[in-house]
Amino acid sequence: MFAIGPIGFTAPWLLVPLIALPILWLILRAVPPAPVRRLFPGVALLLGLQDEDQQSDKTPWWLLLLRILAVAAVIVGFAGPILNPTKDTAGTGPVLIVMDGTWADARNWSQRLDRVDALLREAAREGRPAAVTVLTNPAPLDSTFQAADVWLSRLPSLTPHPWEPDAQTIEAWLDSLSGDFDTVWLSDGLDRPNRTRVLEALEARGSVSVLQAGTATLALLPPQFEDGVLNIEGRRVGQGAATYTVEAHGLDPAGIERVLSTVDLSFEAQETDAKVALSLPAELRNRISRFELRGIRSAGAISLTDDSLRRREIALFAGREDREGLELLSPLHYLSQALAENADLVDGSFGDILLANPDVIILADVAKVGPDEELGLLEWVAKGGLLLRFAGPRLAASDVSRTVEDPLMPVRLRSGGRTVGGAMSWGTPKTLSAFDPDSPFFGLTIPEDVTVSAQVMAQPDPNLAERVIAGLADGTPLVTRKKLDAGQIVLMHVTANAEWSSLPLSGLFVQMLDRLAISSTPSQPEAQDLTGTQWTPVQVLDAFGALRPADTLRGVAGEDLVTQPLGADQQPGLYDGEDRRLALNVARPDMQLGPQVWPSSVSVEGLSVVAETALKGWLLFAALALFAVDAIASLFVGGRLTGARAKASSGVAIMVLASLAYGGPAEAQTNDDAYLTATSEVVLAHVLTGDATIDQTTRAGLVGLSDTLFRRTSIEPANPISIDLERDEISLFPFLYWPITPDQATPSAAAYAKLNRYLRTGGMILFDTRDADTARFGASSPNGRKLQALAASLDIPPIEPIPGDHVLTRTFYLLQDFPGRFASREVWVEAAPPDAEQAEGMPFRNLNDGVTPVVIGGNDWAAAWAVDNAGNRMFPVGRGYNGERQREIALRFGVNLIMHVLTGNYKSDQVHVPALLDRLGQ
Repeated sequence: MFAIGPIGFTAPWLLVPLIALPILWLILRAVPPAPVRRLFPGVALLLGLQDEDQQSDKTPWWLLLLRILAVAAVIVGFAGPILNPTKDTAGTGPVLIVMDGTWADARNWSQRLDRVDALLREAAREGRPAAVTVLTNPAPLDSTFQAADVWLSRLPSLTPHPWEPDAQTIEAWLDSLSGDFDTVWLSDGLDRPNRTRVLEALEARGSVSVLQAGTATLALLPPQFEDGVLNIEGRRVGQGAATYTVEAHGLDPAGIERVLSTVDLSFEAQETDAKVALSLPAELRNRISRFELRGIRSAGAISLTDDSLRRREIALFAGREDREGLELLSPLHYLSQALAENADLVDGSFGDILLANPDVIILADVAKVGPDEELGLLEWVAKGGLLLRFAGPRLAASDVSRTVEDPLMPVRLRSGGRTVGGAMSWGTPKTLSAFDPDSPFFGLTIPEDVTVSAQVMAQPDPNLAERVIAGLADGTPLVTRKKLDAGQIVLMHVTANAEWSSLPLSGLFVQMLDRLAISSTPSQPEAQDLTGTQWTPVQVLDAFGALRPADTLRGVAGEDLVTQPLGADQQPGLYDGEDRRLALNVARPDMQLGPQVWPSSVSVEGLSVVAETALKGWLLFAALALFAVDAIASLFVGGRLTGARAKASSGVAIMVLASLAYGGPAEAQTNDDAYLTATSEVVLAHVLTGDATIDQTTRAGLVGLSDTLFRRTSIEPANPISIDLERDEISLFPFLYWPITPDQATPSAAAYAKLNRYLRTGGMILFDTRDADTARFGASSPNGRKLQALAASLDIPPIEPIPGDHVLTRTFYLLQDFPGRFASREVWVEAAPPDAEQAEGMPFRNLNDGVTPVVIGGNDWAAAWAVDNAGNRMFPVGRGYNGERQREIALRFGVNLIMHVLTGNYKSDQVHVPALLDRLGQ
């Protein structure tokens, strides 16, 4: 591409005719030879007469310049001028575009796609084959080099992944390289061990240039709970001092996700680590589901929480009182020491404890409980509680669970007990046998000094074998368990103190309690702690930090959760075990972030790129305008704009200028005219926010929606109107579109009274926070918080996410998604009544009879609907075909919305059931 400063030309050879412009100038300036002057006496008779038709003896210089400029504009326009053209890269062969595609790329992924788009367009102009590879999921290069235009259509499908490139996968991809090609590497800027290996392989095939962003890369580590506070740590690749806001997200008592707390995380200059302490009440801390860095869309900026952050509530009961001065003999001493650091111990009577609904109840040498207490314990266990019982002299001497299995015992017991290694016994203390793979203790190391000298014996029973989860070396049961609905009952056949065994004196005792989900440790579990367990993914994070269902992802072995790197088979997210939930985050405590240092032979540039602007259309339009002006000027110079011919010439000139200056349809009517129109026609309205750009976009969106309604339905809306809530009447308009901005003024009390009257009398307001690309429903964004403040004084009924059988899904089109410029399913409408049921044979429920007064979302529908004065779409939606499909669904949602406003639940009538069942394929 030939370039002159910031302007390039796609067909520079067409500029050659510019050389002929001076010759054209001379031709136009040429005049006939001057006439020979002769004195003619009759001329005296003409003196004093005036000729109404005057002509210039030669073409004026300014008219010549006008024509030269018009011809030059035509020549330059056909040469294909481009403002800010992409810099051409050296080379004529194939070009490979490599993207790391990690979680660190997600923060500016759209910018990376724009850069790849520019590179592919450049390759297309030069006729170079191209290929695009994402290193987190690379495809073999055997047959991926294709025409650049083909890859342009595939760009929207490229997404980053929340893990780093796998070494084995990268080696297999490098083995597939063949032939020579040039490489452009869009790096995330992080140092990795395999960088040098990949760079050397690519340089062996051709030149390599690197593009990477100049923004900092941040990671939020899992919080650590120590000394009653949460220690939050962040790491980064960056240098300057910076402060970020950490948000703690969780469910409020109503079950709505909110920001429960915030704290600032400050990085000093040149520092890569920053820490901050957050103190929260236990009740609030237990509700936290994740921490995230505000405003950063990356999986690395999110730290999911699990059971390790939650302190369990444990109630302890003993069969006898502690004796003063003999704490070491107390049944509860070792339990209290093992659990106090990581759990909240609850005191009180049985009745009070059951009302408090603790996670675990421990009975140490408690033989019998009252009938009411037994019934309460059984109900509590059935709902998911864990009842842990320890044996002791009282239990051994009682008749509990002898002939018939007690409901609060996992097995039947023999009378008395068993004593080994004592003065009156023949045997020696028994050691523990290795834990079976089916045992929750599998993988724990058994210390050699742990022995058992006394125990209560289990009665042989057909169910005994499957209920034993730990035993002694001689095969007798040490720990037994039975399931009871959602809960379980566990019996340790030894005492909770050191009278019958040395188990409470060992670290194994605490580990066994932890495996029984009694205590929670704030530290990351070790591989040996999870050995032998299986974990099922419930929700996984994508690279942008959004949680989605795990779907068909397979389970993961416990030790792999700690030792194996993240990948397609082990993605970051939440994993459920038998009785515990673990969070697997992108950032782990041992993660090290460092900047990649490229060798001097590799050129490194930023990601920023100035968009190319084609000037051909503008120049040809300018040439047409200059020729029109030339025609008018020629008429003027020739004297043809005077006399009888002036009217016709003026009319032609006005028509030409009007056609050039035409700007589309007229502006909207005044409010007074709109009030009159609204009494006989449908008029869509929007609320003025005070932001001129947002208000213009919203009005353009309603114009686009009105045009769509006019073309596709029997509704013929008039021009939309802008509403000032303080001055204008809104009762005449069936629909109000209210975009939310953080700085818009709060309506007055009179305006709120007007709005509440409007909502109660059948009007609908569509609240659009326009932030679905960065936030979800709630107060997680400035727009969301502003919406909550604005809606606080409105009489809004209970709302819910739009159900699949809501009438909005079928008023005109059959829909299940409601995107705008952004695609999000979180659209909220009036909640269905509690008694709404789906009748047999009906494809939908009989929902509320009226129109939902509010629709709340953040998909920026107005931008997706918006058209300019010429009817062209004003804003892009997505990329390629997928983007246009999303815009089409957005328009269909708008049509459904207005049809719902005007017809209510008409499409819920049974007369439509046969047609709907046929369309639904039922």
